[in-house]
Amino acid sequence: MTTKKKGRDTLTRATTGAAGLLILLAILIAANVVLRNLRLRADLTEQKLYTLSEGTRNILRGLDRDVTLKLFFNSSSPEAPVALKSYARQVEDLLREYRLRSGGRITVETFDPKPDSDAEEWAQRYGIQGWQLGMLSAPLMLGLVAVSGGAEAVIPALDPRLETLLEYHVTRLIYRVAHPEKPVVGVISSLPVLGARGPMYPMPGQPPGGAPPWIAFRNLREDYDLRAIDPAAAEIAPDVQALIVIHPKDPSPETLFAIDQFVLRGGHLMAFLDPASLVETELSGVSPLAGRGAGSNLGRLLETWGVGYDASKVLADLRAVSRVRGPQNRVEESPVWLSLRAANVNAGDLLTSQLESLLMPYAGVFSDRTSSDLEFTPLITSSDSIGVVSAMTAQFGSEAIRRDFKPEPTPAHVAVKLSGKFTTAFPDGKPGKTGPPSEAEGSGQDEAGTSPPALTEGRSMVILVGDADMLYDRFCVQQMDFLGFAAYQPMNNNLDFLDNAVELASGSSDLIAIRSRGKFTRPFDRVLALESAARREWQSREDDLSDKLREAQRQLRELQTEKDSSQRFILSARQKEAVERFREEELRIKQELKEVRKNLRRDIERLGVAVKVINIGLMPLAVSLAGVGYALLRRKAK
Repeated sequence: MTTKKKGRDTLTRATTGAAGLLILLAILIAANVVLRNLRLRADLTEQKLYTLSEGTRNILRGLDRDVTLKLFFNSSSPEAPVALKSYARQVEDLLREYRLRSGGRITVETFDPKPDSDAEEWAQRYGIQGWQLGMLSAPLMLGLVAVSGGAEAVIPALDPRLETLLEYHVTRLIYRVAHPEKPVVGVISSLPVLGARGPMYPMPGQPPGGAPPWIAFRNLREDYDLRAIDPAAAEIAPDVQALIVIHPKDPSPETLFAIDQFVLRGGHLMAFLDPASLVETELSGVSPLAGRGAGSNLGRLLETWGVGYDASKVLADLRAVSRVRGPQNRVEESPVWLSLRAANVNAGDLLTSQLESLLMPYAGVFSDRTSSDLEFTPLITSSDSIGVVSAMTAQFGSEAIRRDFKPEPTPAHVAVKLSGKFTTAFPDGKPGKTGPPSEAEGSGQDEAGTSPPALTEGRSMVILVGDADMLYDRFCVQQMDFLGFAAYQPMNNNLDFLDNAVELASGSSDLIAIRSRGKFTRPFDRVLALESAARREWQSREDDLSDKLREAQRQLRELQTEKDSSQRFILSARQKEAVERFREEELRIKQELKEVRKNLRRDIERLGVAVKVINIGLMPLAVSLAGVGYALLRRKAK
């Protein structure tokens, strides 16, 4: 009896345990079903990289049509790298955020394009071509398609290296299909920014087919109807909403009048001027030592607007130097190749608030002479350690720049925004026409009924930038290859600046904050400050040495004139004394320069050691102590 009772108790306990496990399993499944769509997460990153930005939420709230997002990825492929699978999951998580935030307007579909499947056929139809990893392996795909009605847009390959731009690319994809109509943006340029046709019979070494469009404008074509306008055009079509002018070389009065009237009728202008275009020199094949030619300008338009600009001067900023290869193939720190950072941009303006890194070689400067009718807003400003040098001097390298360097009392502006009421630069009417506009023009036609009236004032916005080279591929992107596609990774925020300006000028500003969320670099501010301080001290010592060298050479020339022709090649006692004195002084200053460099390296190395100690020693120690303390608390609680 006792044995039977024990058996029944054992069976009861086993049954109870199994039932408890089944109940626990049911609870877990139910909890998973209930909680799978709940957003129980906290984004603790400094830049909120895992939270949809306000610009994205605005676009999603403004959707008036349904959008379907189709993600194609070979999730079942054994050849797919683990890192790529992890990135695909991140993309899928982000798309789920879009679906939850869209109020039912966005549908997300995922496809595994297996070989010879319908999903693979659809992916190829959309333009997502796979990349063959091996001879016998299936093609690998990772792409995204947006469909809304009859509009389609595609990202052929989602590159993990561009993860910081993922939200921008997805939101732009949605915006593109939700707004299939493209704003018309005119482009006037003396440089082949939209590409150039090659000669019918190219010379040896010339690429066939001509020059391709610059990456900056190739990207703009995806969202805007870019229309090339002849640099000598006498009018601008009325359907052009925004106008980009790149490096205008000696524009005719007729072209300036057309731009003037475009601004006065409310069109928004972006002008990229350049006192010394490196791209122009590179494409023309003329040696820099032969001269760069005259810079670009808008002439009487800037004068009328009240903007000071010298097309023959470039900005030299001792706190924004870049390492470049100068004359005689030497690497030097050039103060005219401006490496600008967040401290140089206007954080209070939507166009530049999120920009962190810009490269502007040989940039010109603008000064404020505007009237009360126009608001002059600096967008990009130099540091307070600046000077203005001639473009001709700048081409001979840093040594020539320092000789010609004259400090300026205040920072300079290399990009500005004008807004308000503009007045015409042609009060006498269209060039070639005598007399002011007649009263008959008030109806929109002159007495002959052939031309519209010339505007004399109007409200608009103009963005002026002192450099055009910043938009050239070599100064803003680096090319990569991903799944057989050519991908371009931004090196700085140069392209973001252009995109922000065009979106602001064409009336679409929600994408600006999204794009700028990507953080390309996290500069070592302490190290840069140390280098800047040492560089200023180094320059003052170097200038001192140069002055003493010139003084010694002057003294030698004076002593030389005191001798007759028979003693021309013999050093006198005074000359020997002067030369020896200079050599001793030169040796002393060179020794001081070495000490400056040593102190710089010592301070940087000391800072590096402190960072390593904190990361390698103190942090693991803090975690270990926290673990030991937690274990002791648990033991006391027991």
